[in-house]
Amino acid sequence: MKFVLDTRTLLWSIGKSDALSPDAQEIIKDGNHDILISAVSLWEISVKLRLGTLVINSFEIKDIPYYCKELGFTLIPLDPLEALESAHLPPKAMHQDPFERMLLYQCIRNNYTLISPNRTLRFYKEDGLKYLW
Repeated sequence: MKFVLDTRTLLWSIGKSDALSPDAQEIIKDGNHDILISAVSLWEISVKLRLGTLVINSFEIKDIPYYCKELGFTLIPLDPLEALESAHLPPKAMHQDPFERMLLYQCIRNNYTLISPNRTLRFYKEDGLKYLW
């Protein structure tokens, strides 16, 4: 199976945080799964650091690709059609964050499972989203 880590899950994985759920930890550590990191998450980190809405003290952001490689994660690009077609993702009041919406659509379109602590993702199950926490 192919799993995409949302941005928080990526940062918690790199930081070896206790915030990861037992299910998330098990999937991430299991070498039989493809763990994917979307370019969308890297862009989100960069933007939110610049805006001051995210603070990372335990490592340099330029080292994130290195940590991904060390953890066995695969970095994936954002396909231009994914970016354009994401406009078809139904609007839901609780998901106005463009980064989150893009990750949701990328997972739906490619049949990936999103690993995220966001409990409101259940509203997108009817649209084809698979997720776990």
